[in-house]
Amino acid sequence: MRPNIVIVMADQLAPHWTGAYGHGVAKTPHMDALAARGMRFDAAYSNSPLCAPARFAFMSGQLISRIAAYDNAAEFRASIPTFAHYLGALGYKTCLSGKMHFVGPDQKHGFQERVTTDIYPADFAWTPDWEAPDERIDSWYHNMSAVTEAGPAIATFQTDYDDEVEYAARRWLIDRGRDRAGGDEAPFLLVASYMHPHDPYVAKPEFWDLYSDDEIDMPAHVLPLDEQDPHSRRVLDGIEASDITLSDDEIRRARRGYLANVSYFDSKLGAMLQALEDIGELDNTLVLVTADHGDMLGERGLWYKMNFFEPSARVPLIIAGPGAVPGVAPNACSLVDILPTLVDAVGGTPDMFGAPIDGRSLMPLARGEEDPVDEAIGEYCAEMTGYPVFMIRRGNLKYVHCDPDPPQLYDLAIDPEERVNRAADPAYADAAAAFADEVRRRWDSEQLRADVIATQKSRRALHAAMEAGPPEHWDYNPPRDASNEYVRNHIDWDVAAKRQRFPRWDGSGDG
Repeated sequence: MRPNIVIVMADQLAPHWTGAYGHGVAKTPHMDALAARGMRFDAAYSNSPLCAPARFAFMSGQLISRIAAYDNAAEFRASIPTFAHYLGALGYKTCLSGKMHFVGPDQKHGFQERVTTDIYPADFAWTPDWEAPDERIDSWYHNMSAVTEAGPAIATFQTDYDDEVEYAARRWLIDRGRDRAGGDEAPFLLVASYMHPHDPYVAKPEFWDLYSDDEIDMPAHVLPLDEQDPHSRRVLDGIEASDITLSDDEIRRARRGYLANVSYFDSKLGAMLQALEDIGELDNTLVLVTADHGDMLGERGLWYKMNFFEPSARVPLIIAGPGAVPGVAPNACSLVDILPTLVDAVGGTPDMFGAPIDGRSLMPLARGEEDPVDEAIGEYCAEMTGYPVFMIRRGNLKYVHCDPDPPQLYDLAIDPEERVNRAADPAYADAAAAFADEVRRRWDSEQLRADVIATQKSRRALHAAMEAGPPEHWDYNPPRDASNEYVRNHIDWDVAAKRQRFPRWDGSGDG
């Protein structure tokens, strides 16, 4: 029997802030339990530490430079195959509940059902301008209000959204249980993708109250402005942090709010696992937990993402269920590996791929086998830079390159907080030279920059035209036919009651 697949995805979740990855205070019981019965990947990376590009790489198994998924307003073309397409072709029922930040008129990308709208706009409004890289776009660029306004709240638009995502995903899973009761054994793929713990760091009181200020630690390594590398300085300027001095109380409350929202996300994971248990499919479901990127949370003085330091670029990745064994995988990997992993897990083969795949299957690692590959590749081509930023993580070394900036090389085995740039260290001269040569061979940075600027110009022109005419929205509006729901004149009450009751009544009085 082919396994079901359920992917539970967070937004902006740094693995360092979960109990499953060793945080001493984080309350994440569901993720901890899943990691205990599955494989925890300790060097999983975002291929581009920004929402939409990371998600497009995740869905397609391709690097963002290959598919022009440069930023949060880059179109995800309908011609790009995704793992939803491939699993659908293999007979899976497929569904997306929640955020995937699809940009463009195709808002399903292979999912047969999409049961919620998205939380962010689907048009070209958020297009950056690399020809004016120092220009802020106040309507959507980050600023520091997410830090300074941290605290508890009964509701926010983000909690409204995530509660809807949970309800819709759980209902879809219960319907799969109803299908099973009716004799339909088709396997299913569900992606339940939540907004939290993405800033702002505002949490429901019951999660805020899980923590206290005195147990929240402060950033371990903070650099003054004059010691920041050039890209970090650009990010600090872009998020308006260069001219703001945060108090310790503000930093602590923001980190407390983030932890609270990590626990909130963990509760959503628990709801998905409980739904699988309720329909009797937990043991036959491969469950993956991951995120699109992490969050700096004041480390190095930085906030949010948009760089390749560990808190921003690392993501959690846990695989548990059929074919996975308990353990820890140290190999570097990334979100582009998810597509070949899923296809491998359900019995598909690479000959079905309709496009080049930049990732590899992680199922050998999930099974506890050896994997000779220990590598992750990153590319950043969005706001707060004017040139592509590249990252290569191989073994214990991480190399970061951007044409106008000095290179960065970190040895994570002895310097996990990335305090010492070893690019000019004579002891690492051979490694630094080899990485620099690899960057030149892998990428034509000037051509990629020209390509990015060209798409930015075309998208801004199209957005201006769309704004000038009658409104044309690409935002997904989930279809609903209320006339065929619940009990209607053409639907027999007894038939509806029997179909929708789960588990079905067996006449015994016990269920």
